[in-house]
Amino acid sequence: MSAAPAFRYRAFLSYSHRDESWARWLHRALERYVVPRRLVGQVTAFGPVPRRLSPIFRDTDELASAADLGAKVNEALSSSESLLVVCSPSAATSRWVNEEVAAFKRLGREDRIFCLIVSGEPNASLVPAHEVDECFAPALRRRWRADGSLRDDMLEPVAADVRPGKDTRAEAKCRLVAGLLGLDLDALKRRDYQRRAYRAMLLTSASIGIAVVTGALAVAAILARNTAEQRQKEAEDLVAFMLGDLNDKLSEVSRLDILEAVDDKAMAYFQAQSGEDLDTRALSQRATALQKIGSVRLDQGELAAAMTSYRAALAIASKLDVAGADPAYQLAHAEALTFVGLVYWRQGKLDAAQDSFASAKNILQRASAGAPGDLDIAFQLALVDNNIGYVLEARGQLDEAAAQYRRMLVAMQRLVAAQPGNAEWSEYLGSAQNNLGKLALLRGDLAEALRKYTEDERIQMRLAAEAPNDASRQGRLLTAHAILGRTQALAGDPESGMERLQRAVDIASSLAAMDASNAEAREQVALYGTQLARLRRLHGDLLAAGRLIAKAEAIFARLTAQDAENATWRREYAETLIEHAAQLHAMDDKAGARRQAEAGSRMLAPLLEKTPGDRSLLLAEATGLLVQADAAVDSGSARRLREQVLRTVAEAVGADTDPRLLALKVRAQLDLHRKTDAAPSIARLWADGYRDAGLLSALKRQGIDYPPTDAVHPPSAATDGEVATGQPGPLHQAGEPP
Repeated sequence: MSAAPAFRYRAFLSYSHRDESWARWLHRALERYVVPRRLVGQVTAFGPVPRRLSPIFRDTDELASAADLGAKVNEALSSSESLLVVCSPSAATSRWVNEEVAAFKRLGREDRIFCLIVSGEPNASLVPAHEVDECFAPALRRRWRADGSLRDDMLEPVAADVRPGKDTRAEAKCRLVAGLLGLDLDALKRRDYQRRAYRAMLLTSASIGIAVVTGALAVAAILARNTAEQRQKEAEDLVAFMLGDLNDKLSEVSRLDILEAVDDKAMAYFQAQSGEDLDTRALSQRATALQKIGSVRLDQGELAAAMTSYRAALAIASKLDVAGADPAYQLAHAEALTFVGLVYWRQGKLDAAQDSFASAKNILQRASAGAPGDLDIAFQLALVDNNIGYVLEARGQLDEAAAQYRRMLVAMQRLVAAQPGNAEWSEYLGSAQNNLGKLALLRGDLAEALRKYTEDERIQMRLAAEAPNDASRQGRLLTAHAILGRTQALAGDPESGMERLQRAVDIASSLAAMDASNAEAREQVALYGTQLARLRRLHGDLLAAGRLIAKAEAIFARLTAQDAENATWRREYAETLIEHAAQLHAMDDKAGARRQAEAGSRMLAPLLEKTPGDRSLLLAEATGLLVQADAAVDSGSARRLREQVLRTVAEAVGADTDPRLLALKVRAQLDLHRKTDAAPSIARLWADGYRDAGLLSALKRQGIDYPPTDAVHPPSAATDGEVATGQPGPLHQAGEPP
């Protein structure tokens, strides 16, 4: 590769002086930007990647005393490796911006122009009556001939976009840095995020270490005072701080390890106190603290420890509620019941979970009657409706679950309308949209599912951008990315699907790197890595698929060893084993494929016995059976396994509409040489827009015409089973795991 020519400036910044504030921000942001250490020295088409991007030429700073402005500008343009243009309607009509762009293009570096759109609309000049909205200068919109004249064909330059609803400032900066240095945008964003997360971790560790030591000393000092009542009150206040504001800050940067140390000290303090003489204020503080401790244990995947804390909180909250009809105590009682139900849900104990959620709802309805305008009570009611919906869905009662989800959506819409700035409520409005997306998918309405999932992603992206260092918001964003990406792949857009799943895996990996005790982040790395591995395999990249699945298996092995009662982890581990089996079959290792698929089925069996109507379990089981059939030692065994798939699908509620179940059914029917039986399902899948790569590949092998886009005649098929997992589970307040 030839060495890149040396330039005095990394870039020339062109802008209208009406956009000076944006130009000043961009100039400062780029000159202060430090390239992630692991990327420095990497050779790109523009030479080795430097440590910094300075200097960036900006005329206000460098030509304030210039006598010959035109000559200086031309000299600076010639000495600049790239051109940065701040684009707006003012810039589009600026003679100087246009001439600077034209002069740079005449230098033969048209491919080194990068734009930042701050207002207006690209190419609006082509739309009658909208010319005033144009944000690109004329020279930006046309390609340049070798003789220095403009060509007729239109050009939309590479641009970052900070208009409302587009890129955040951080995202725009990353886009421009990647272009200036010739780096892959995703690689730069991953490294940049990891660096910022690491710095946040170091700063937080130092500050929290001081806070924990100070807190412990303060508690000791307080306990040494003479007045027992004052001593206990102040101690309880300090513990409340440690488990309140301090816990919230630690949660934002995903430091569960430090949270655990804080919570252990608090638990030791609680155990040393009898609690018999505490007033209602102190009891309320203690119940809240115990709930926070339980939530940390839940994040760490310690369900038994979480249940111990939640039950202790419930005992206090129920005592307070009995003491009087105070809506605040009723709300606390209901919250405690909800948390207990959440642990039961994770353990696969649906009866106990539903009883807890139902009891919470009864209390909240009683509280609402006494305080009809209380928005916090309305919010908790919405979350409980959602949680009951998830239990009903797991039982296969889809119509009843749908009613719960719709009730939650209506409630969240009202709450967000009442308090538009409440980030927590906006977040759960996104979750409500996600629920409806799932229902649309179950009905076979892929277009509607994509719309709802996109709306959820839009909400979570906005919230994450508002608090980029909040790990909990990043966790919810990565889940939205993964769910939308998986659905895009089902609808025939695998490239977008893989891109979003990769983004989800990258964010989860960063969160896990920040705190090794964050079990939820490690679970997401493995879960979405498995789903991405499937798409990589179906598109022929077995090497990448293999790396992803090996990492996922290792994570799930450790997680399930840590807590064998976590039913969600065991199901997801089984799905990973089944995907590994499919990879082995693709490599013609039938014996290995059989072993892995059988291991997955054995793991699913006790879970299916407890919750036979759970859709995710049914999809995983049917997929595993099909892999076993493909790798069977004889045709008789293969036939029995495929017949079992048909029975499994037939027993599922909604099997005639859910495209994933239909695709599994079609696969089994075709392998059993029942094309006539499969034809109606194939036609339904085609009409629904189901374009999963596994289905398309299987139909092609059978010689069945199934166009990727609409055709005059519906096709007459088979799928590599799609396991849809990773949907958010029962909900709870922000700061807790979804």
